[in-house]
Amino acid sequence: ISSSNVCSALRMFSLERGSVTPPKRPMSAYLRYVVEQHRVLLRQAPDLKIVEKTKKIAQAWRHLTPEQKQPYEIAANEGKLKYKEEVATFKANHTPTELAIFKEEKRKKLTRRRIMRQKRKLTMLGKPKRSRTAFNIFMSEHFDEAKGSTVQAKLKNLQDEWHRLPESQKKMYTQLAEDDKIRYQNEIKSWEEQMIEAGHEDLVRMKQKGRTSAKRAVSKVIPTKAKTSKPSTTSNPAKSVKSKKKAEE
Repeated sequence: ISSSNVCSALRMFSLERGSVTPPKRPMSAYLRYVVEQHRVLLRQAPDLKIVEKTKKIAQAWRHLTPEQKQPYEIAANEGKLKYKEEVATFKANHTPTELAIFKEEKRKKLTRRRIMRQKRKLTMLGKPKRSRTAFNIFMSEHFDEAKGSTVQAKLKNLQDEWHRLPESQKKMYTQLAEDDKIRYQNEIKSWEEQMIEAGHEDLVRMKQKGRTSAKRAVSKVIPTKAKTSKPSTTSNPAKSVKSKKKAEE
């Protein structure tokens, strides 16, 4: 199934069969406790940050006795049984083709979430912004004054202006783009070295990873002195016997 047809297929199925959302997985006992306590803390301490709330709830959960955790675990087990029934009903009401489309859509959603989490992580770690092209610099300078009531119209007019721009004026933006490229190369190199030192090698480009691993491999190799073979001082018995015979002759 082509991934480009997933969204249109899902819309078609939703019109024909109503809701086509697959059953959601049930919450665990701990998550049920988190939701409950989050509402309590929202009333008691509305100014408390989400990170502090999460830490406080996690600590409280660890100190609960098995008897205190039991209601949440019972609710979680009931949710699992209900989820299994809903999944069986959902599969029975859809064809294998539809189920394959739902699976592909789920995979795409998870991929988008991973990409968004990665972008947020890179932003938090201060990854340098990529270098801009000559046209991007020109567009950022003239976007506000560009003609057009919509973004698309402004972009089209700016593209037309860029094509009509004399080469002598384009050179200025080309030089700015080259300077920005050098800026990015220097900043990304320094940032990647910091990430490697901090243990975030997964965020480093493959070329930089290769150079780093090669350096580490070289540093681990301990040079060993080659053993020089000394000339043997012991004489060969066979040769000595032959020399004696020649001497006697």
